[in-house]
Amino acid sequence: MNKFRALFGAQDMTVGSPLKCLVNFSIPLLIGNLAQLLYGTVDSIVVGRVVGDTALAAVGCSGPIQNLFFVLFMTVAAGAGIMVSQYFGAKDGKNLSWTIGNSITLIFIASVLLTAIGTPLSGTLLRLTKATPEMFDMAKSYLQIIFLGVIGIAFYNILSGILRGMGEAVFPLLVLLGTCGLNIVLDIAFVAGLKMGVAGAAWATIIAQILSAAVCLVKVLRLRGLVELKAEMLKPKKQIMLTLLKLGIPAGITQGIISLSFVFVQSFINAMGTLVAACCTAVMRVDSFAMIPNQTFSVSASTYTGQNVGAGDMDRVNRGAKTVLLMSLIASAVLVTFVLTCGGLLLSMFTDTESVIKMGIRMMRILGAGYIASAVSQSLSGVMRGAGDTMASMWITISTMVLVRIPLTWILARTSASEAWPNGNPDIIFITLLVVFVLNMIVCVIYFKTGRWRTKAVVKRD
Repeated sequence: MNKFRALFGAQDMTVGSPLKCLVNFSIPLLIGNLAQLLYGTVDSIVVGRVVGDTALAAVGCSGPIQNLFFVLFMTVAAGAGIMVSQYFGAKDGKNLSWTIGNSITLIFIASVLLTAIGTPLSGTLLRLTKATPEMFDMAKSYLQIIFLGVIGIAFYNILSGILRGMGEAVFPLLVLLGTCGLNIVLDIAFVAGLKMGVAGAAWATIIAQILSAAVCLVKVLRLRGLVELKAEMLKPKKQIMLTLLKLGIPAGITQGIISLSFVFVQSFINAMGTLVAACCTAVMRVDSFAMIPNQTFSVSASTYTGQNVGAGDMDRVNRGAKTVLLMSLIASAVLVTFVLTCGGLLLSMFTDTESVIKMGIRMMRILGAGYIASAVSQSLSGVMRGAGDTMASMWITISTMVLVRIPLTWILARTSASEAWPNGNPDIIFITLLVVFVLNMIVCVIYFKTGRWRTKAVVKRD
């Protein structure tokens, strides 16, 4: 019984072996991240195989726009994750409970705003990406349905983030696995069975996400021990709200910058034609899986660091940083090897068009080394975020994504134009991304070594 409770309870990462803590937390998180990716991936596979390459391109075209708007709740989730982990590490139940309550309120407000703004602007934003006429209506339909059901997506992400901030990774994983299975069933039923096209894939996603959010909400409301949620804690508290936003806005801006850059790059992709757009959609789906170890260990590093900063144990933070970096590099290398070896097979799940598959294999080979560079930068960024330093990642991202990738893409698109590719060689899309990954790693390592991130804790100790 005690082992069962420990499995489904919060994990105190301030005691025990750093390696054991990080492994125990990271494994269910890694599986969960892989499962979460299946939401979008299954949409793409079913749509691409059942409806065709144009529909696959339409789903991919909507991705950067979704991510741009999801910045609203990513902002809240980032701030909440840092505060929850630090207050949990400090054993400060009062501030921990108020943080959770105010986070729920903020995410509700953000969801309402997102639906109200994103739904009517879907068509306008798609025009900015230069979506081709044949994919425009399908992409617009997909986007509008996703925006209508965004409250489920928002609440699952914030509530699972709160649970992970307390070191609880298994429960969100089980919820995700269950709803992911539901999403697959609904995708097949709506798209292949009822012939609803891309709209069916969108409905399948939001129904599954709303259910996962509801289950996580019940779990949070039933937390016992250090956390005692009351109705009054949903009422905005100035200091809590300001701290949430102070920590979260840089992370939100970072994601916003990334999304804007991808919206910009999507316009180049769409100008190169439907087959290139379909290829990039498939490659980025596979790319998402290759990046999973980096993202997983970044979150693990953030939670581990936050709890130990809250406990005032910086020596343990240092040991954890070295451990998580090594774990991330090993896992990333293994998965990248698999992706590069089996790239053609993976791409064939999305399309049977031979030219699209060959182009995709070449693009993945270009990007391969970038995954290793990203393993370094994401691990170190996770440590810095957990310590309360969210500004560094923001400025590093702005520098690389805006000052480097956007002008470099524009220049290479024009210099690589040919009779075969009048709007630029498709390879440049991933060449510029590789350059960004490497530069991001270099700048991140330099900043991490300055040690400035050590002074940014939310929990102040005497």
